[in-house]
Amino acid sequence: MTKRPEFITVDDILQPFTVCQGINSIRIRKVIKPAIEDIILSHDYRGISALRPYLPPAYCEQAAKFIMSESRPSRGTALITTGFFILSAQAPETDGPLGAITMAKALSNLGFEVVFVTDKHTMPILAMDGANMSKCIEFPIADHETSCKFAQNLLAEVKPSILIAIERCGFADGLKYFNMRGRDISDYTAKIDYLFLGQENTIGIGDGGNEIGMGNFARQIRTLPNLPSNPALTTVSKLIIASVSNWGAYGLVTALSQLCKRNLLPSVEWEKEMLREVVARGAVDGVSGERRCAVDNFDADQNAWALTHLNEFLQEDTRP
Repeated sequence: MTKRPEFITVDDILQPFTVCQGINSIRIRKVIKPAIEDIILSHDYRGISALRPYLPPAYCEQAAKFIMSESRPSRGTALITTGFFILSAQAPETDGPLGAITMAKALSNLGFEVVFVTDKHTMPILAMDGANMSKCIEFPIADHETSCKFAQNLLAEVKPSILIAIERCGFADGLKYFNMRGRDISDYTAKIDYLFLGQENTIGIGDGGNEIGMGNFARQIRTLPNLPSNPALTTVSKLIIASVSNWGAYGLVTALSQLCKRNLLPSVEWEKEMLREVVARGAVDGVSGERRCAVDNFDADQNAWALTHLNEFLQEDTRP
């Protein structure tokens, strides 16, 4: 089992600096408010933070502005995909669906019509009542020709104004899909990449290097320890990295909240309830493969760290 680093404490956001008064120097500590990206990249045991220097400093804000761009004549339809198959458990993982549902609720509140797209393994999770009653379309697990045609027809029918992939495995070399252990999961993964190829209105959220969107930095990923040597190649217009992909989705919703001046994030209690529900419907922890209330080996309380701090971040943002 992968070992996680210890959780950070308040001292990690306290930075010492020196104030000079005549010949004397006084060492004091100043509270530095973390950025959204600091929060969603905390507890990074995979090493995805190594990509941060290649991204804009406020990449969540940039993605939020991209969604709310004035160039879009209307809010239109947001197409959201998620679902990562865990080979050892023969089931989808808990990371991804919670972020997708949170994103759907936020975008619905902002006037978007939301459509989920996933394969048969994650359909039962996204079709549940707590998924905000968004339309859910099953993308078939099929050959490339059939998949490409299905994607073209779906794009023509839905005409999405924005496409968002959250913890969705992406094409690697040979147009195959590989998990973090390098095992081929192509037989269990719908070729949803075809919805994103050639599109200019796309966002990808990932935490490991093998998700849709990581093609933006495939060359860099290959050189980094603990990240896949055969990364995803599918690119997106805007990429969000996070220690946990759900946290990346929460970070994007936080940035949308700032732009709209209202908190679109759910509560920690809601997250825990939804985690119990997705596990009851068959989802498993993506690291251990166990059917338990955990996300990437963080139990429910540990996993709540990011959402707790992002809600606090927004509360501080609205204080006079």
